[in-house]
Amino acid sequence: MARVFVYGTLKKGQPNYKHMINTAKGLAKFQGRGRTVEKYPLVIAGKYNIPYMLNIPGTGHHVAGEIYSVDDQMLQFLDEFEGCPDMYQRTLMRIEVVEWEGKGDTGEARAAAEGIMECFVYSTTTYPPEWVGLPYHDSYDSSGKHGLSYILRESRD
Repeated sequence: MARVFVYGTLKKGQPNYKHMINTAKGLAKFQGRGRTVEKYPLVIAGKYNIPYMLNIPGTGHHVAGEIYSVDDQMLQFLDEFEGCPDMYQRTLMRIEVVEWEGKGDTGEARAAAEGIMECFVYSTTTYPPEWVGLPYHDSYDSSGKHGLSYILRESRD
């Protein structure tokens, strides 16, 4: 099982969470909540209001999200869903555990207790330069105060 940190539309209560609980796509088990150890710019961009974590460490905010354990099938689905490696790139990042519910091997439990673990994160280095000038967020909610509701793939023209 791999650990994945999600910060956007795949979180609980967000428009694409349905994919995280669709066992036909693989297994994803919620482990807890966390935030990036490094600061990153989290922007909402494009005509579909998609959240992107720009891979510019040290800029922006500590981004909040959820930690999941996923099997190989789900990881492959997420790679395809996230347009990896063109739209997003899956990289390991250090995540500070804020709340842990996971039950797993002792190594995982110890890492959670120590507060920091490595997780795969879908961030991007392939973005238009003007995105750096967009507002930075520390967490994402499709129906947040920003007024930029995410447009589901099935609703796009």
